[in-house]
Amino acid sequence: MPAYMIARINVTDPGKYREYVAVTPAIIEKFGGRFLARGGETITLEGPDETRRLVVVEFPALDNIRRFYASDEYGAAMKLREGAAEMHLIATAGL
Repeated sequence: MPAYMIARINVTDPGKYREYVAVTPAIIEKFGGRFLARGGETITLEGPDETRRLVVVEFPALDNIRRFYASDEYGAAMKLREGAAEMHLIATAGL
């Protein structure tokens, strides 16, 4: 069953954040993930305006997301993101 990782990101240092953005696609791909949305135009339909960067990644299963997040490779990527962005990251099972 597919699973989705959803990130809401407040980028505080765009230059430093680009380093994180450069390394994450290969790590995501390694664990079977693919980007469905990656910071494109956002329209708020209800509720307060969403001003953060939104990213949606599809994985084959929640276990793939768990392994991705716990990997040494992503741990190194998270260090690149320190001081560059505030991240709210969730995962959910799909249908």
